[in-house]
Amino acid sequence: MLKSRDLALIAIFTGIIAALGLIPAFAPFGSAVPITAQSMGIMLAGAILGSKRGALSVLLFLALVAVGLPLLSGGRGGLGVFAGPSVGYLIGFPIAAFLVGLLTERIGRPYKLTLGVMANILGGIIALNAIGIVGMALVLDVSLVKATTIAAAFIPGDLAKAVVTAFVAAGVHAAYPGLIPARAERSAAAAERIAA
Repeated sequence: MLKSRDLALIAIFTGIIAALGLIPAFAPFGSAVPITAQSMGIMLAGAILGSKRGALSVLLFLALVAVGLPLLSGGRGGLGVFAGPSVGYLIGFPIAAFLVGLLTERIGRPYKLTLGVMANILGGIIALNAIGIVGMALVLDVSLVKATTIAAAFIPGDLAKAVVTAFVAAGVHAAYPGLIPARAERSAAAAERIAA
C-alpha cells in the first residue's frame, strides 16, 4: 500500500519527467522519433524511486499526456501521440523505469555507481530501445533492421544520460539512504509477508 510519502515522490518525479520535456528535442538526420531529455527522467525515476514507484510516476505522466496535457517534448500531448512513431518508446517508458528500479533494488545499499550505470543501460537503453524499435517499425512500416539503424543515432546520447543518471542517483541515495531498501530489509519484509 502506498503511503503519502510514496504518493508525493511519485508526483514529484512525474513533474521532473514533464520538466525535462521543456528541453528542446531534435531529430537527427530527419528521424521520425526525436531525441529528448525525457528518457533520462525515466531512468531517474527508476534509479531513485525503485521499481514500483518509478513505474507509477511514469504511468501518471503518460496518463496526463493521454488526457491532452502537452507534457512531451515539443509540447505534444493527447491520444494522437500514441499512434505516432514514438509509441513504442512511450509504451516502453514505464517498463524501462520498472526495470531500472528493479535492478537498482537488487544492487541495494549503498548505491554503487558502476552497477547503477549498468542498471540504467540494461533497463533504460536496451529494454527501452527494444520496445521502441518494434513500435517504430510497425508505425513507419519499415524493417526491424531499418528501425534499429534509425534508433542507433540515440545510443551515444542515451549512454551519456545513463552515466549522468547514475551520478545523480548516487548523490540522492547518499543524502537520502532510505529511498531504496537495503537487502536485509527486503529479506525481512519478504519473510514477514510469507509468515502472514
